[in-house]
Amino acid sequence: MKRIVLMSFMLAVYAISWACTNFIVGKKASADGSVICSYNADDYGLFIGLCHYPAGRHEKGTMRKIYDWDTNVYHGQIPEAEETYNVIGNINEYQVSIGETTFGGRSELVDTTGILDYGSLIYIALQRSKTAREAIKVMTTLTDKYGYCSEGETFTICDPEEAWIMEMIGKGPGRKGAVWVAVRIPDDAICAHANQSRIRTFNQKDKKNVMYSKDCISFAREMGWFNGKNEDFSFCETYAYPDFSGRRFCDARVWSFFNHFSSDMNRYLPYAEGKVKNAEPMPLWIKPNRKVSVQDVQACMRDHYEGTPFALDNDPGQGVWNMPYRPTPLTYKVDGKDYFNERPTSTQQTAFSYVAQLRSWLPRQIGGVLWFGNDDGNMIAYTPIYCGNTKQPECYNTHGADAVTFSDKNAFWVCNWVSNMVYPRYSLMFGSLKSVRDSLETSYFAEQSKVEEKAISLYKESPENAVDYLTEYSMEKAQQMLDRWKQLATYLIVKYNDMAIKPEKAGKFSRTDTGLGATVERPGFPENVAREIVKRTGDRYAVPEE
Repeated sequence: MKRIVLMSFMLAVYAISWACTNFIVGKKASADGSVICSYNADDYGLFIGLCHYPAGRHEKGTMRKIYDWDTNVYHGQIPEAEETYNVIGNINEYQVSIGETTFGGRSELVDTTGILDYGSLIYIALQRSKTAREAIKVMTTLTDKYGYCSEGETFTICDPEEAWIMEMIGKGPGRKGAVWVAVRIPDDAICAHANQSRIRTFNQKDKKNVMYSKDCISFAREMGWFNGKNEDFSFCETYAYPDFSGRRFCDARVWSFFNHFSSDMNRYLPYAEGKVKNAEPMPLWIKPNRKVSVQDVQACMRDHYEGTPFALDNDPGQGVWNMPYRPTPLTYKVDGKDYFNERPTSTQQTAFSYVAQLRSWLPRQIGGVLWFGNDDGNMIAYTPIYCGNTKQPECYNTHGADAVTFSDKNAFWVCNWVSNMVYPRYSLMFGSLKSVRDSLETSYFAEQSKVEEKAISLYKESPENAVDYLTEYSMEKAQQMLDRWKQLATYLIVKYNDMAIKPEKAGKFSRTDTGLGATVERPGFPENVAREIVKRTGDRYAVPEE
């Protein structure tokens, strides 16, 4: 997902900062043996829900029209596959899941004549692939034949057995195909990418765990960008050099994810800070110091650098109520000098967020769960969407709702209604949201084994029965979330009206003996804010002694 062009004040040149974040967990690194991957789709103005492409068979000669995922501009058409698989969101019925982050890279390599953009590639590959390896082949074969018209992209491509990261960039206008490299993440490792190319050197002899285009290195030589030994070739440094913005705004999110599961990340802090040019770069993956659960990954999708040198809790940008969010663009000027905001994983411009759980030991339509939400991951409850589902919940695909049309039946708008109340009064109000969010998610996980046991029983009778059951279950839970979020919205209005707090007892707002609303609490400034005001204004607001 892309959008923002900004100036790197360290280099005094234009750089590109993109928007999304992906985390990856190998099956031996996870708490339950599943492959886990996640995706925040971040883009200001983006309105998008949960897509669905039903399985189908297509007559020979059927053509598929390609519309750009970002802009909806028509690019052309390609032949449809004879058979396509059911896709719900970013997962298919075979538990293949694909996410992305845009790293940009060398702008001259965008092929404006190509047909396939990165978003179209994702959903076409999901419809045509039973494994991650097959998805990589589909994506690279199609770009070779029809051209790739997006900027440099990093893809997360997973199935219940394997997790892969693939990086791809075009070869310029009129040159079909792309240069790319794909690396399998070890089963006992975790990986992440966040809008900065991450693959450096790679083992070109390891055909089992590494794939790359035949001209990945020779093309760089042809362009005069590399003249060393093949084994020294770095995809990242050749096609998307990590400048200050690529490290501080992008790779710092990777650093923070790794930091949750490692005690050795301080050595890479100078790299993530972006100010030391020759700092030691982070590895592509690490082995976590404990097993990683789906809930852990959800928590990491809600990260604001808490407890790290990048934390957003010590400057006026946090406002009165300690908001861990900052307005965009990422950079701003004061007296002609450029400054920047930190860019954490959790951000207000997220359109949708998910954590995919892929399990090889269950029937395929039951094993894959897309824990999905339609807003900033910190501000939503992830609801379960099973990979075989044949319908979208209405709240994730609402007729009539769009980027400029509000609907109280739509999860994006109802969740944004709540989050935009909470953002500016974060420390005051977030606890109420978190309580509802965590309660819902706890109930989903508590129900999961029972629901799946019933689905397995139905599967033995007929796979279609199991799919129908899980589809209805997912729709029920999504609607339950929406209804609860509407209640939360009205609760917040009443509870925190006029920056005061109404008292409660036994889950109801308190009243006086005469039936009026009880006296409200007026919390005033948090202590740190009060101290900062006194520090800046001296005795201006001091009450004179009598």
